[in-house]
Amino acid sequence: MADLDGITIGITAERRAEDFIGALTRQGATVLHAPTIRIVPLPDDTELRAATDAVLAGPVGFTAVTTGAGFRGWLSAAEGWGLREPLLERLAASRIFARGPKAVGAVRGFGLREEFSAPEESNAELFEGLRDAGVRGERVAVQLHGTLLPELTASLRDAGADVVQAQPYRWLSPADVAPVHELVESVIAGRVHALAFTSAPAAANLLTLAGPRREELLAALRGPVLCACVGPVTAAPLEAAGVPTVQPERQRLGALVKLLVAELRIRPS
Repeated sequence: MADLDGITIGITAERRAEDFIGALTRQGATVLHAPTIRIVPLPDDTELRAATDAVLAGPVGFTAVTTGAGFRGWLSAAEGWGLREPLLERLAASRIFARGPKAVGAVRGFGLREEFSAPEESNAELFEGLRDAGVRGERVAVQLHGTLLPELTASLRDAGADVVQAQPYRWLSPADVAPVHELVESVIAGRVHALAFTSAPAAANLLTLAGPRREELLAALRGPVLCACVGPVTAAPLEAAGVPTVQPERQRLGALVKLLVAELRIRPS
């Protein structure tokens, strides 16, 4: 008998959803997949192209890399526009600050070298490191991932930096919201034991798309339904709404699966 036999888990991810579903079903879980966001295709992203052109328009003193996937996506899009090598040359001439090991891996994968990596893998730590390095009068290229970080980028501007934001993988609501509504109904009806989240926008948009059922959904999430998030940034929209969450020590998909197994094995089905 598998650890999660008889357990139903809802997931809202679009990116790496097949990997996530496969890992959970191998543990015996029934998975309800309802993507609450969709990713704007990189080649069609006019905002990312404009940001890339802005980075290339002049020297860059610092580069902030927040995610490995986002950095690779940005370079992939630049390659499609014929701008990969000019962009790499521009970033190579800057002081590169990375959020953690995945970002560092992506940076080094393109032959670049970071000056700083945030020990706790947090955006707050990354931007604090940038401010401490002295960004006044410098152009800072910030690679974001899916969502803006207005408080953190504002702190760089307050410190005197000229900030250029490149945002690969911008997220919008799904074209088909029916699976989301079905998931919401299943949660409210008590047919779902846990929800698992891998991004803050996906968590936030689930609450938005719940519409008039939002309060009923929140009541379920504050009660019998386990909410597992890959990390504190992902958990923030839920916790702001009064929903308790659990998070693995390491912000990795495999660690999230192990946490779900550990938590759900000891809960009544």
